Amino acid sequence: MSDRVENSTDQAAQILDGGPVIGSPAVAKEEHLSPNQRAWRRFKRNYPAMLSLYFLAALVLLVLFWPWLAHYKPDAVSEAQFQAPSPSHWFGTDVHGRDLLTRVFYGASVSLLVGIVGAGVAFVIGVTWGAIAGYVGGRWDNMLMRFVDILYSLPSIVFVIVLITTLDEGVRKWLGNTFGAQASNKANLIFLFVGLGAVSWLTMARIVRGQVLVLRNRQFVDASRSLGASHFQILWHHILPNVYGIIIVYLTLTVPAIILYESFLSYLGLGIQPPMASWGSLIAEGAQQLNPIRIYWWLLVFPASMLVFTLLAMNFVGDGLRDAFDPRSKS
Repeated sequence: MSDRVENSTDQAAQILDGGPVIGSPAVAKEEHLSPNQRAWRRFKRNYPAMLSLYFLAALVLLVLFWPWLAHYKPDAVSEAQFQAPSPSHWFGTDVHGRDLLTRVFYGASVSLLVGIVGAGVAFVIGVTWGAIAGYVGGRWDNMLMRFVDILYSLPSIVFVIVLITTLDEGVRKWLGNTFGAQASNKANLIFLFVGLGAVSWLTMARIVRGQVLVLRNRQFVDASRSLGASHFQILWHHILPNVYGIIIVYLTLTVPAIILYESFLSYLGLGIQPPMASWGSLIAEGAQQLNPIRIYWWLLVFPASMLVFTLLAMNFVGDGLRDAFDPRSKS
């Protein structure tokens, strides 16, 4: 009798808390879900994260199909200079009469490409470095992580600026002689890929190394060793799959950070160069047109708004993934 009363009390408390009742079909169904399925269910219940995911998916689709949807080319010059937003030019035009809407979506493709490729570089270097350091341990771990500490002591944005200004002329000349003048104009894009990715892997390496240190002495790893698995198999097939949730979360937060770095460098004139465009370079062009006589507000508002909304959406998605993969989160 007392057991029935206690179970009824527990069920009533769970109902008041808004959670599923023990023994109910919902709990039975939840027990058959994999960790990834449970994480996805938790993520879908995070409405800001889901709305942000829909926004980013729509943005990517527009960027991919914009060359076929646009009525103007991004470098098409006209006499309609500084035209305010109108039905013919929804975002207005710039100093050369170019359609700003087309330029914004063209800049979105460059900014997103820099962010994704830079995050990919950070992913490869950071996961490899941190996994090796955490798994090997000892003297090698100490040496590898001291190198990371040295790089942490250097201002990352200053490092990228020095890299671009030092190697710019030599790389442009090499690209021009090897692949032609068109490839030479994209030297800054290559610098952004390599430079921003090379300074963004440090935190990733620390996170992965800490997780690998915890997992390398678990029983399932010892069992794999006793069965004759190689170090690579243990690391790749047994340890890293238990870390990828945290890796994905940090990766989603690395992309907006790299986009922000690129925008800042382009604003300083060290990033994307004309005739190419990114959100940072468009913001820099809009800022140059601010004067006491007349303010062409659309040149600054629309590129900056797209940048802000995209960064905000990526951060919401990152926070949603962090909560979804947290084992302490409620289902």
